[in-house]
Amino acid sequence: MKESAFLKSAAIALFGLFTIIGLLLFPENSGVCGEGHLKLNDQDYFETRGFNVLVFENQYNGMFFDEKTAGIMLIHHGVRTATGGAVRLKPTPEQWDQIPAVVERNVNKENNSIDVLLRYKDFDFDSRVHVRPQGDGVLFTVTLDKPLPQKLEGRTGFNLEFLPSAYFEKTYIMDGRIGLFPLYPSGPMEVKPASTQIRQFAGHSTFDDRGRSEYIEPKPIATGQTLILAPEDPERRIRIQCLDGKLMLLDGRNVAQNGWYAVRTLIPANKTGKVVEWLLTPNTIPNWTRPPMIAHSQVGYHPDQGKTAVIELDKNDTPLTYASVLRLNDQGEWIEKYTGDVKEWGNFLRYHYVTFDFSAVRDSGLYVIQYGDQKTEPFPIGKQVYDNTWQQTLDVWFPVQMDHIFVNEAYRVWHGAAHLDDARQAPTNHQHFDGFRMGDSTDTQYKPGEHIPGLNIGGWFDAGDYDIRTGSHCNTVLHFVDSWEHFGLQRDETLVDREQRYVDVHHPDGKPDLLQQIEQGTLALIAQHRAFGRAIQDIIVPNLHQYHHLGDGSTMTDNLIYNPNLKMYESDGFSSGTPDDRWAFTNRSAWTNYSSIAALAAASRALRGYNDALADECLEAAKKAWVEEHEQPVQGGPQGFRSGGSEIQAALQLYICTKQGEFASRFEELLWPGMERAMIWNMRNAIRAVPFMDQAFREKLIPFVEKFKAANEEVLTQNPFGVQISTRGWAGNGGIIAWAVTNYLLHKSFPEIIGPEYTYRGLDYIYGCHPSSNISFVSGVGVRSKKVAYGNNRADFTFIAGGVVPGVLVLKPDFPENKEDWPFLWGENEYVIDICAEYIFLANAVQELGKKEK
Repeated sequence: MKESAFLKSAAIALFGLFTIIGLLLFPENSGVCGEGHLKLNDQDYFETRGFNVLVFENQYNGMFFDEKTAGIMLIHHGVRTATGGAVRLKPTPEQWDQIPAVVERNVNKENNSIDVLLRYKDFDFDSRVHVRPQGDGVLFTVTLDKPLPQKLEGRTGFNLEFLPSAYFEKTYIMDGRIGLFPLYPSGPMEVKPASTQIRQFAGHSTFDDRGRSEYIEPKPIATGQTLILAPEDPERRIRIQCLDGKLMLLDGRNVAQNGWYAVRTLIPANKTGKVVEWLLTPNTIPNWTRPPMIAHSQVGYHPDQGKTAVIELDKNDTPLTYASVLRLNDQGEWIEKYTGDVKEWGNFLRYHYVTFDFSAVRDSGLYVIQYGDQKTEPFPIGKQVYDNTWQQTLDVWFPVQMDHIFVNEAYRVWHGAAHLDDARQAPTNHQHFDGFRMGDSTDTQYKPGEHIPGLNIGGWFDAGDYDIRTGSHCNTVLHFVDSWEHFGLQRDETLVDREQRYVDVHHPDGKPDLLQQIEQGTLALIAQHRAFGRAIQDIIVPNLHQYHHLGDGSTMTDNLIYNPNLKMYESDGFSSGTPDDRWAFTNRSAWTNYSSIAALAAASRALRGYNDALADECLEAAKKAWVEEHEQPVQGGPQGFRSGGSEIQAALQLYICTKQGEFASRFEELLWPGMERAMIWNMRNAIRAVPFMDQAFREKLIPFVEKFKAANEEVLTQNPFGVQISTRGWAGNGGIIAWAVTNYLLHKSFPEIIGPEYTYRGLDYIYGCHPSSNISFVSGVGVRSKKVAYGNNRADFTFIAGGVVPGVLVLKPDFPENKEDWPFLWGENEYVIDICAEYIFLANAVQELGKKEK
């Protein structure tokens, strides 16, 4: 065995060596395979077997700017390996660098080409990118009607960015010179005067120059006219020839950990017409077919639940007629347990799907599914499979997210007590880089820049960006209260000492962890009501160079209250002259205020008997804010939708707490018109009310429940997974979890209409029965789960146990993606608090369903 493995490794190494030698000696033959020419397909992108070119199907947006999901993209042997093909103003554009707007996009089927007109409005600068196949490759041509504006000379170029993880541990050849793609960024760099920096979003800056009036940019790691990427790897080999000018290869990670390798050609000054032209030729493996992917639950199955695997096939693949389930026996042998027919489902996005129902397998044991040459990872079937699925989310993930407190785990310190200098009043007429803005008034008693006492308590880092996002906190508290009231989770594995601002993971303290987390979120919400008498939108860092902070949250600010009488970076030990304290965005929002009212009212019930003083304060604050909010002018929209539905939530929670008829009346007054307009959204509120309302309410709800079931069944005709798969810029796991929870509550109240299968289906999706891959989207849960995710430790390419990621992002028009080797795509991989909190409820709901199955 050892000799065979050695010979195989030697053969691979020799193949790679001979390939590189051949490319050096005969570069004109490199990078091609002759599988077929690219052609525009009916989805309006260029396609040949094993290679696709998407041209601005996905466009840059003005909210998060460059998300690395826009421009010209390459999909190479099933993997998106390149993005951001466009005329850009930086060597390696960061997220908040200026982005071009698409003025026109013309698909020319007759001559097999696409033309895009791009515009930088701030510079009155237009460029045209023409894309058409040539030979076995694709020709990119940039033309200008007018010369570059003087300010953009020497700065503007045509860029295409390549995914670092796709080229880690691989080589490149530039004009015959061999290089290694750097595994870790290591320069070279150059320093430039700040006065020459092209303005980033709204005048913000990603670079903290510490008063030096400078910024940095990467320099090329290689230059030339012909670049061959990964010559040794037939799946990743690409050849780029610059037909006019020079190519530069740069490493964007030198300025931002989420940067990509960039290939760039500068646009010459004082020139019009054709200014840049590349011929890009991919290697394509003859008759390449993407291996089948067997989507299934990485956690396993309860014996009595339905069990269906969804098999994702390349459209060039021929479906097999059957699949098998193998069981591991006591001798360690896989023995066939069940063989059944696969059922044709059809096409969804770019793949073809068949399904395999193995519900007949009910005996407890360890199993795999086999389809042709493909086998899944082992998974269990048993009555206890869901018993240990949510604990890491409560034990680890949420403690790590706790703000204003030191978090320790055994030998490891996750972070110190962060943001003890919270918070300053945000300035008026200000546009923040994370979407928040202030109008011409603070709507508070505080002046812009003034310190607001009492906000440095409670809360969680909302996601990877450490802010206190009020709406997410409200949802999280509500989900936690739901889990407490439905399941009474008494688990105690975390010590929380509020006097010492200290948390110790895996350290019981005699108190239910769920109540301690409810208290953590509630303290942040009640602090706002203490300071302002209402909720505010957000508390977040003022500087863009803080916002992209990675690592220990306690180093995001200096934890000293800002003192304008001190110089920048000066401290007297108690205060600081550095204005890095987070800002409170305080403009009124009815949506946010009603959401906070609902959360505080709900928390008052859960905290009763645990922290009675806080419980009393929460309920009184909620009732007071309800009265005062109703005295405010309606914020747009038709009556009954004044707050987008959050008033419905607030009325329900206050009614449950007080049993006062005015709240029930207002709830129904708003609910029923809302059910007519948006039944799916409002069902989550309606079904939560059933245990507290009369029989007439229940009867009135039945027709809507029947419509909800019909909508559930309709989803099965839209995709083979039977859940609503989002096609927006943020993947859809949050909506799928919410849908599954709503179905669970409907099943409890209307078991004659709604069965348990929809709830199981939603959780199966989260655990691996989804497009693109079969990985569990809960880190650390399931045989194979997310080990690289967008948490505050993402720069280390790792995970936080129990975190739930957004999931599969559908890039237009038809490419489902969830990167497993690149954490920095937040729309796919960013943990957020409210999704994780509702996941705890869903996991417990399915656990309870399993106990009731016979």
